[in-house]
Amino acid sequence: MNEGMPDEFWQGVEQFNAGQFYACHDTLEALWIEATEPEKTFYQGILQIAVALYHLSNHNLRGAMILLGEGSNRLRRYPSEYGGIDVDELLNQSAALLTALQQTEPEKIAALNLGQDEALPLPRIIQVNNGKD
Repeated sequence: MNEGMPDEFWQGVEQFNAGQFYACHDTLEALWIEATEPEKTFYQGILQIAVALYHLSNHNLRGAMILLGEGSNRLRRYPSEYGGIDVDELLNQSAALLTALQQTEPEKIAALNLGQDEALPLPRIIQVNNGKD
């Protein structure tokens, strides 16, 4: 894993990718509270996307869209790869989900099986190696 990021960060990434969005929020929020910049805003961006996905799972479409946008806006300040993850890929996946949410009728979104329906693919955090072994 990335030497610069604490184990709790990677725990949050695993929770995010496993669809445990509330647990991911709790894990990353604990890091965020204690962090300084530039990690503070980085953690906040990821945890806001996690909360967006949690809202989506509870059919809170408005909350999901707002937090997807806010989290993405925070992460846009970072390079393509940061903290051992592919930031651009997370941003691309989040933008695709936001667009799909904006273009799909709320009743249809509520009927979808989140995370398993190709119409609404959920973002995943991709780890990068950064050429370090």
